[in-house]
Amino acid sequence: MAVRNEIMGFSQLERSSLVPAPRSVLLRGKQSRLCFASPALVSMEQRRRRSSRSTKVAAAISEDVVNLAVGKPEPVKFTVRAAVTVRRKSKEDVKEAIANHLDALVDKIGRNVVLELISTDINPRTKKPKKSGEAVIKDWFEKKNVKGERVVYTAEFVVDSAFGEPGAITITNRHQREFFLETIVVEGFPCGPVHFPCNSWVQSTKDLPTRRVFFSNKPYLPSETPAGLKNLREEELKELRGDGNGVRKLSDRIYDYATYNDLGNPDKGIEFARPILGGEKMPYPRRCRTGRPPTDTSESSFLSIAIIENLPNVLSLTALDIFVFTLLSVLIPVLCLPNFSLSICLLLDMLVESRIEKPHPIYVPRDEAFEESKQGAFSAGRLRAVLHSLIPSLIASISIDNHDFQGFHHIDNLYKEGLILKLGLQEHLFRKLPFVQKIQESSEGLLRYDTPSILSKDKFAWLRDDEFARQVVAGINPVNIERLQVFPPVGKLDPAVYGPPESAITEAHIAGQLNGLTVQQALEEGKLFMVDYHDIYLPFIERINELDGRKAYATRTLFFLTPMGTLKPVAIELGFPPSQPGEARPSMVLTPPCDATTNWQWMLAKAHVCSNDAGVHQLVNHWLRTHAVMEPFILAAHRHLSAMHPVFKLLHPHMRYTLEINALARQSLINAEGVIESCFTPGPYCMEMSAAYYRDLWRFDLEGLPADLIRRGMAVEDPTQPHGLRLLIEDYPYANDGLLLWSAIQRWVRSYVERYYPDPARVRSDSELQAWYHEGIHVGHAEKRHAPWWLPLDSPADLIGVLTTLIWLASAQHAALNFGQYPLGGYVPSRPPLMRRLVPDPERDPAEYAAFLADPHRFFLSAMPTVLQATKFMAVVDTLSTHSPDEAYLGERQQPGTWTADEAAVAGFREFAAEMGRVEEEISRRNADPRRCNRCGAGVLPYELLAPSSGPGVTCRGVPNSVSI
Repeated sequence: MAVRNEIMGFSQLERSSLVPAPRSVLLRGKQSRLCFASPALVSMEQRRRRSSRSTKVAAAISEDVVNLAVGKPEPVKFTVRAAVTVRRKSKEDVKEAIANHLDALVDKIGRNVVLELISTDINPRTKKPKKSGEAVIKDWFEKKNVKGERVVYTAEFVVDSAFGEPGAITITNRHQREFFLETIVVEGFPCGPVHFPCNSWVQSTKDLPTRRVFFSNKPYLPSETPAGLKNLREEELKELRGDGNGVRKLSDRIYDYATYNDLGNPDKGIEFARPILGGEKMPYPRRCRTGRPPTDTSESSFLSIAIIENLPNVLSLTALDIFVFTLLSVLIPVLCLPNFSLSICLLLDMLVESRIEKPHPIYVPRDEAFEESKQGAFSAGRLRAVLHSLIPSLIASISIDNHDFQGFHHIDNLYKEGLILKLGLQEHLFRKLPFVQKIQESSEGLLRYDTPSILSKDKFAWLRDDEFARQVVAGINPVNIERLQVFPPVGKLDPAVYGPPESAITEAHIAGQLNGLTVQQALEEGKLFMVDYHDIYLPFIERINELDGRKAYATRTLFFLTPMGTLKPVAIELGFPPSQPGEARPSMVLTPPCDATTNWQWMLAKAHVCSNDAGVHQLVNHWLRTHAVMEPFILAAHRHLSAMHPVFKLLHPHMRYTLEINALARQSLINAEGVIESCFTPGPYCMEMSAAYYRDLWRFDLEGLPADLIRRGMAVEDPTQPHGLRLLIEDYPYANDGLLLWSAIQRWVRSYVERYYPDPARVRSDSELQAWYHEGIHVGHAEKRHAPWWLPLDSPADLIGVLTTLIWLASAQHAALNFGQYPLGGYVPSRPPLMRRLVPDPERDPAEYAAFLADPHRFFLSAMPTVLQATKFMAVVDTLSTHSPDEAYLGERQQPGTWTADEAAVAGFREFAAEMGRVEEEISRRNADPRRCNRCGAGVLPYELLAPSSGPGVTCRGVPNSVSI
């Protein structure tokens, strides 16, 4: 009976219309394997042996039978076409032109660019992704002479109807040189055109033997990744992470972490040694690893210590012997050196990375480097800076005089007549260095500075107290003003070291400045505000004042809010550290002047406040709180978020160029003897001050605008207000406009996040997202990793908060702190980056005080930076304030319609872009409102730093997507 049933079952299957006839093309090559013989002809013994075999064979046979039973028609092969857009350099030198022609020639003989499509589906037989046949770019040689920034090439793939939807494309570049691949669009599939946004350099196989992978613009969370793309997704991220070893080549695409161990250059001399930032001793965010070897000095120091550590095994020395030997080996080389503390720093930090000096490029992952137009703008700015500093440098080198400005008109001449300054030095300079006259004659446009905006409406506004106060809410650094909560102000430094914490400002100093209010009434009504740099500067003041040509105080400034909504300064405290730990601190308190002498003293006190402000602005608010803290999250994003991840697609425009500009800053701005040290009061202690703020005060959860305003007491929560906050100073241009942008960013991020994360489980289960955030904190901000204030990442609301903060810091916050540097700070007397003299005191130095009384104008200018310091500073902030021609602003992005295949996300971004237009219109209305005295009035500059759009150049407006300069 069993045999009968078996025969009948097979006969029924054989007669079924679902099984092809023996001659069907679907059975070609399969008949012998399937063995469609009658089971009746098989002996019972054979059946027993067959039934005892692995079920795997039966499964394979049944699978084929089922596949055959489906009755699908034979897959039909067809051709799809790819349009490959390559961006060429607009300016090529002879070497590059020859190399391009050689690539075109070798392409013609077969060493070409090879592409292959990868399906989102798995081949059921091979268990691997379905692939097209390889295709080559066909017309590279033919288009070698095509003019234009972009060239579109073609390639054709042969696929079959069972291929499915393409999800990735691989590229092998067998040319000799890299090329910049912008996009690939594949047409011919039933699903319609498939877009592959690339925007990446494709290296030659001689530099990168592996193929490059680009994914389509369709976003996928990790758990939703199609089977055909899972392995490629993981492999691509693994390649981007690297293995943490080796020296990085400029062609690499590896993202990894390192400490700031490359700011010093002890090989040039001990005075160029700087402590390592990052580690328990001096916490700091991490930067991109380059893998460069250590300096020769640090290698030899490391070797010396290693030899000493091994001496007990060789000489059987006692522990005391080793201690003495080690101490001597450390002290002997440094006892004769002028800067003992730096020497000790060098010997303690023995992993100092060797430096690469400009113009040689410093490593960043290849796709993070400036594109051509950005590089051109930056190089032009660098050339301008070099020329601006050249002549003052030459003057300083041929004359023993430090060359102070001789009068305010000499400063004005920087903008009118260029850098040969009517200082009586022209003939002297031309006689000794004749080529300088030729530079002057041929480069006059480059050697002349543009007039800063701060002088354009009212040349003397900077002298007034109301303008000094207006700058703290509408100037370059509007993020340090805070509401005064207690009087007198109280510091937070250790009183055992720095003396009593209370300020020296008393009620008697300010009682007559409060419009009839008592101090207590002014406090209760929210009328008193403070800009407090006391605790930031005081630990460094003694060391700063020991430097040649640097003088500083730790300052506090109190302001009163007038009935007009403007501020006025009522007291300035200038403090020194105690002569002995725990003793009272020497302090000087100045109030608005009442005669000529106090007027000049008040001007000098305001200049010292501005010098403090310039240092904190540059080292803390600008560099640390935007540039440096963003870098770890950018590194972690590339290491853990696939290009397919929706969060990566959201963040991508806000990460552009940041690693490159930070690398350039380490190379020539924040390094030992770099521009920042040369031009700002703290000098060689600049980055230590930045690190001290990070260690003691930086908190990610308070970096968003609303949280920061509440922390500083500048706003209180109020659900009846448009942004949920009520500002204590209603006319606070930075906060007013910033809240417009913050709210718009938050709405855009919320609409985007909620599309992909409808519930907390989605957030918690996203392995890439959690790895990104965890590594950004635990590696990128390693010394802060255990802080309790980190925002969790357990819900969509958490993710919205984190992403909104990061986008705010990269875009609006950086723009507010950066692009006004030259327009609002390029006139050095109004905002000196360093001071060289203290306020004259008849008790401390009677001779100096007599010189001040005799010629206060000259004394004031002698306290300002020298000509060389001023021009170097002006040249650099001019470059830093410049927008490049390829800048992408908030509401703009590359390939705006195809950055994602999610149409709802594209529509949401269009709405965000429209919102940026409305914000700009509102800012224009505010700048024309006469009730807003801090941005509208006679000689008052409009506040446009948070207006989203801008043209190229120095415009004092515009909010780029990213920290790109």
